[in-house]
Amino acid sequence: VVTREDVEESLKAIFQFVKDKEQLFEDLQSQIEETQQRISVKKRERDYWLEYKNVGSKIHNEKISSLEKDIKEVKDKLQRTTEYYRDALNAVKEENQRLFERHMNLLSEQALKSAVRYLDKNCRREIQENEWLKEEVEIYRKEVSDLKASVQLLEEENTSLVAKLIDIKLQHL
Repeated sequence: VVTREDVEESLKAIFQFVKDKEQLFEDLQSQIEETQQRISVKKRERDYWLEYKNVGSKIHNEKISSLEKDIKEVKDKLQRTTEYYRDALNAVKEENQRLFERHMNLLSEQALKSAVRYLDKNCRREIQENEWLKEEVEIYRKEVSDLKASVQLLEEENTSLVAKLIDIKLQHL
């Protein structure tokens, strides 16, 4: 014997079962929709990357090679500019050194002249005589070198004349 309460309880259980199945169906439906959305997102992403692979990558490769070429040109220009400025810097340093040495020589000459002014007449006369002697020694050295050259030429001429004389005597024998 089945009572009304049993039937109601059974109907409630069936109703709850149907309700649970509908809820499960709705959950599955929402999961399917989410999955389809994710699939569509992934498809768009895949399509984007396929498009990039087929078209965009070639464009980017061209841009990359162009940029690499530009980088190489800039590096070459930088190296040439660096060498130019290094050479210019060395030239300026040499010029500064030459000017500094010239200036120091002028200062030392002026200091010497200034110091000579404060010396007594005898010391000044000795300095002038020393300078005159230096000039005379230089003239003497030049004359000695000229005389040595002349002596060498005369010796060579003598040697050639003696050689000719010996040749002539040998011919007469």
